Amino acid sequence: MRQLSEYINNDFKPFSSTESVAQIQDFFAENTYSHFPVMDSDVYIGSISAVDAETFETQKPIMEYRYAFEGFFVRESMTWLDVLEIFARNNSNIVPILEETNKYVGYYEITDVIKFLNETPFLKETGGIIVVEKPTADYSMSQITQIVESNNGKLLGVFVSQADAEKVQVTVKTTLGAMNEIIQSFRRYNYEIVSEHHEDNYLNTLKERSEYLDKYLNM
Repeated sequence: MRQLSEYINNDFKPFSSTESVAQIQDFFAENTYSHFPVMDSDVYIGSISAVDAETFETQKPIMEYRYAFEGFFVRESMTWLDVLEIFARNNSNIVPILEETNKYVGYYEITDVIKFLNETPFLKETGGIIVVEKPTADYSMSQITQIVESNNGKLLGVFVSQADAEKVQVTVKTTLGAMNEIIQSFRRYNYEIVSEHHEDNYLNTLKERSEYLDKYLNM
Protein backbone atom coordinates (compact mmCIF):
# COMPACT_ATOMS: atom_id res chain seq x y z
CA MET A 1 0.00 0.00 0.00
CA ARG A 2 1.21 3.51 -0.83
CA GLN A 3 2.21 5.98 1.87
CA LEU A 4 0.17 9.15 2.29
CA SER A 5 3.35 11.21 1.75
CA GLU A 6 3.41 9.96 -1.85
CA TYR A 7 0.41 12.21 -2.51
CA ILE A 8 2.25 15.45 -1.63
CA ASN A 9 1.44 17.88 -4.43
CA ASN A 10 3.45 20.80 -5.83
CA ASP A 11 1.69 21.37 -9.15
CA PHE A 12 1.07 25.00 -8.21
CA LYS A 13 3.41 27.23 -6.24
CA PRO A 14 2.00 29.00 -3.16
CA PHE A 15 0.91 32.61 -3.50
CA SER A 16 3.50 35.24 -2.66
CA SER A 17 2.47 37.86 -0.12
CA THR A 18 3.31 40.49 -2.76
CA GLU A 19 0.81 39.19 -5.33
CA SER A 20 -2.22 41.30 -6.08
CA VAL A 21 -5.76 40.29 -5.23
CA ALA A 22 -6.52 40.32 -8.97
CA GLN A 23 -3.87 37.64 -9.62
CA ILE A 24 -5.28 35.48 -6.87
CA GLN A 25 -8.84 35.92 -8.08
CA ASP A 26 -7.70 34.81 -11.56
CA PHE A 27 -6.11 31.70 -10.04
CA PHE A 28 -9.27 30.73 -8.19
CA ALA A 29 -11.37 31.39 -11.32
CA GLU A 30 -9.31 28.78 -13.20
CA ASN A 31 -9.07 26.20 -10.40
CA THR A 32 -11.50 24.56 -8.01
CA TYR A 33 -9.53 25.00 -4.79
CA SER A 34 -11.41 26.30 -1.77
CA HIS A 35 -8.17 27.75 -0.31
CA PHE A 36 -4.54 28.17 -1.27
CA PRO A 37 -1.38 28.79 0.80
CA VAL A 38 0.37 32.15 1.00
CA MET A 39 4.11 32.56 1.62
CA ASP A 40 6.06 35.56 2.88
CA SER A 41 9.54 34.84 1.47
CA ASP A 42 9.98 31.19 2.56
CA VAL A 43 7.57 31.32 5.49
CA TYR A 44 4.04 29.92 5.34
CA ILE A 45 1.73 32.58 6.78
CA GLY A 46 -1.67 31.00 6.17
CA SER A 47 -4.18 30.12 3.47
CA ILE A 48 -6.59 32.46 1.76
CA SER A 49 -10.05 31.20 0.85
CA ALA A 50 -11.53 31.65 -2.62
CA VAL A 51 -14.72 33.06 -1.09
CA ASP A 52 -12.85 35.74 0.86
CA ALA A 53 -10.64 36.67 -2.11
CA GLU A 54 -13.71 37.54 -4.16
CA THR A 55 -14.61 40.31 -1.70
CA PHE A 56 -11.20 42.05 -1.70
CA GLU A 57 -10.16 45.08 -3.75
CA THR A 58 -8.42 43.80 -6.86
CA GLN A 59 -5.53 46.31 -7.00
CA LYS A 60 -4.30 45.70 -3.45
CA PRO A 61 -1.60 43.18 -2.49
CA ILE A 62 -2.98 40.13 -0.73
CA MET A 63 -0.81 40.90 2.30
CA GLU A 64 -3.16 43.76 3.19
CA TYR A 65 -5.77 41.12 3.97
CA ARG A 66 -3.58 38.99 6.20
CA TYR A 67 -6.24 39.16 8.91
CA ALA A 68 -8.37 36.87 6.73
CA PHE A 69 -5.69 34.18 6.33
CA GLU A 70 -6.48 30.80 7.89
CA GLY A 71 -3.51 29.17 9.61
CA PHE A 72 -4.37 25.48 9.28
CA PHE A 73 -1.80 22.93 8.08
CA VAL A 74 -0.68 19.33 8.59
CA ARG A 75 2.68 17.69 9.25
CA GLU A 76 4.30 15.12 6.98
CA SER A 77 4.27 12.66 9.87
CA MET A 78 0.52 12.85 10.55
CA THR A 79 -1.72 9.85 9.91
CA TRP A 80 -4.38 9.91 7.21
CA LEU A 81 -7.12 10.10 9.82
CA ASP A 82 -5.58 13.22 11.39
CA VAL A 83 -5.17 14.76 7.93
CA LEU A 84 -8.80 14.00 7.07
CA GLU A 85 -9.87 15.68 10.31
CA ILE A 86 -8.05 18.89 9.31
CA PHE A 87 -9.83 18.86 5.94
CA ALA A 88 -13.22 18.46 7.62
CA ARG A 89 -12.60 20.97 10.42
CA ASN A 90 -11.60 23.71 7.97
CA ASN A 91 -14.13 22.88 5.24
CA SER A 92 -11.28 22.84 2.73
CA ASN A 93 -10.35 20.69 -0.27
CA ILE A 94 -6.66 21.47 0.10
CA VAL A 95 -4.32 21.40 3.13
CA PRO A 96 -0.74 22.77 3.24
CA ILE A 97 1.99 20.46 4.58
CA LEU A 98 4.84 21.67 6.79
CA GLU A 99 7.92 19.85 8.04
CA GLU A 100 8.64 19.73 11.76
CA THR A 101 10.84 22.84 11.25
CA ASN A 102 7.79 24.58 9.68
CA LYS A 103 9.30 24.49 6.20
CA TYR A 104 6.60 24.35 3.53
CA VAL A 105 6.79 21.13 1.47
CA GLY A 106 3.56 21.08 -0.56
CA TYR A 107 -0.11 20.34 -0.12
CA TYR A 108 -2.63 17.51 -0.04
CA GLU A 109 -5.80 17.57 -2.12
CA ILE A 110 -8.90 15.95 -0.65
CA THR A 111 -9.39 13.79 -3.77
CA ASP A 112 -5.95 12.24 -3.27
CA VAL A 113 -6.58 11.54 0.42
CA ILE A 114 -9.85 9.82 -0.54
CA LYS A 115 -7.94 7.73 -3.10
CA PHE A 116 -5.54 6.74 -0.33
CA LEU A 117 -8.45 5.90 1.96
CA ASN A 118 -9.98 3.71 -0.76
CA GLU A 119 -6.79 1.63 -0.75
CA THR A 120 -7.05 0.82 2.97
CA PRO A 121 -8.41 -2.62 3.94
CA PHE A 122 -11.34 -0.92 5.69
CA LEU A 123 -12.76 0.12 2.30
CA LYS A 124 -10.94 -2.09 -0.19
CA GLU A 125 -11.48 -5.53 1.34
CA THR A 126 -14.79 -7.32 0.90
CA GLY A 127 -16.69 -7.50 4.18
CA GLY A 128 -19.81 -6.63 6.09
CA ILE A 129 -20.62 -3.47 8.03
CA ILE A 130 -22.32 -3.71 11.42
CA VAL A 131 -23.35 -0.59 13.35
CA VAL A 132 -23.86 -1.25 17.06
CA GLU A 133 -25.05 1.05 19.84
CA LYS A 134 -24.59 0.98 23.59
CA PRO A 135 -24.69 3.43 26.53
CA THR A 136 -21.52 5.53 26.58
CA ALA A 137 -20.47 4.26 29.99
CA ASP A 138 -20.76 0.61 29.00
CA TYR A 139 -19.20 0.18 25.57
CA SER A 140 -15.70 -1.24 25.11
CA MET A 141 -13.56 -1.38 21.98
CA SER A 142 -11.72 -4.42 23.31
CA GLN A 143 -15.04 -6.18 23.90
CA ILE A 144 -16.19 -5.36 20.36
CA THR A 145 -12.97 -6.81 18.96
CA GLN A 146 -13.33 -9.91 21.13
CA ILE A 147 -16.92 -10.48 19.96
CA VAL A 148 -15.87 -10.39 16.31
CA GLU A 149 -12.78 -12.57 16.71
CA SER A 150 -14.43 -15.14 19.01
CA ASN A 151 -16.89 -15.84 16.19
CA ASN A 152 -14.09 -16.47 13.69
CA GLY A 153 -14.46 -13.03 12.16
CA LYS A 154 -11.53 -10.93 11.00
CA LEU A 155 -11.77 -7.28 11.99
CA LEU A 156 -11.09 -4.96 9.03
CA GLY A 157 -11.83 -1.70 10.84
CA VAL A 158 -13.76 -0.13 13.70
CA PHE A 159 -14.49 3.46 14.64
CA VAL A 160 -16.89 5.55 16.72
CA SER A 161 -19.32 6.94 14.14
CA GLN A 162 -21.65 8.78 16.53
CA ALA A 163 -21.48 9.71 20.20
CA ASP A 164 -23.11 11.87 22.84
CA ALA A 165 -23.34 11.86 26.63
CA GLU A 166 -25.76 8.92 26.64
CA LYS A 167 -25.01 6.58 23.74
CA VAL A 168 -22.20 5.61 21.40
CA GLN A 169 -22.56 4.13 17.92
CA VAL A 170 -19.64 2.09 16.64
CA THR A 171 -19.20 1.06 13.01
CA VAL A 172 -17.52 -2.32 12.59
CA LYS A 173 -16.29 -3.85 9.34
CA THR A 174 -15.60 -7.56 9.41
CA THR A 175 -15.04 -10.36 6.94
CA LEU A 176 -18.15 -12.07 5.64
CA GLY A 177 -19.02 -15.58 6.76
CA ALA A 178 -19.96 -15.36 10.42
CA MET A 179 -22.15 -12.28 10.32
CA ASN A 180 -25.21 -13.78 12.00
CA GLU A 181 -23.15 -15.29 14.81
CA ILE A 182 -21.41 -11.96 15.38
CA ILE A 183 -24.73 -10.09 15.39
CA GLN A 184 -26.25 -12.46 17.93
CA SER A 185 -23.15 -12.20 20.14
CA PHE A 186 -23.45 -8.42 20.14
CA ARG A 187 -27.05 -8.79 21.31
CA ARG A 188 -26.00 -11.14 24.12
CA TYR A 189 -23.63 -8.44 25.32
CA ASN A 190 -26.50 -5.91 25.23
CA TYR A 191 -25.42 -4.04 22.10
CA GLU A 192 -28.27 -2.75 19.96
CA ILE A 193 -27.86 -3.54 16.24
CA VAL A 194 -28.55 -0.27 14.41
CA SER A 195 -27.80 -1.51 10.90
CA GLU A 196 -30.02 -3.93 8.98
CA HIS A 197 -28.76 -7.32 7.82
CA HIS A 198 -30.18 -10.05 5.60
CA GLU A 199 -28.17 -12.52 7.68
CA ASP A 200 -29.97 -11.52 10.90
CA ASN A 201 -31.93 -14.70 11.70
CA TYR A 202 -33.26 -13.19 14.92
CA LEU A 203 -35.01 -10.31 13.15
CA ASN A 204 -36.13 -12.56 10.32
CA THR A 205 -37.77 -14.90 12.82
CA LEU A 206 -39.50 -11.99 14.57
CA LYS A 207 -40.73 -10.71 11.21
CA GLU A 208 -42.10 -14.11 10.26
CA ARG A 209 -43.91 -14.44 13.61
CA SER A 210 -45.31 -10.94 13.28
CA GLU A 211 -46.60 -11.67 9.78
CA TYR A 212 -48.17 -14.93 11.01
CA LEU A 213 -49.86 -13.11 13.90
CA ASP A 214 -51.20 -10.41 11.57
CA LYS A 215 -52.57 -13.08 9.27
CA TYR A 216 -54.20 -14.91 12.20
CA LEU A 217 -55.82 -11.74 13.59
CA ASN A 218 -57.20 -10.82 10.19
CA MET A 219 -58.89 -14.18 9.60
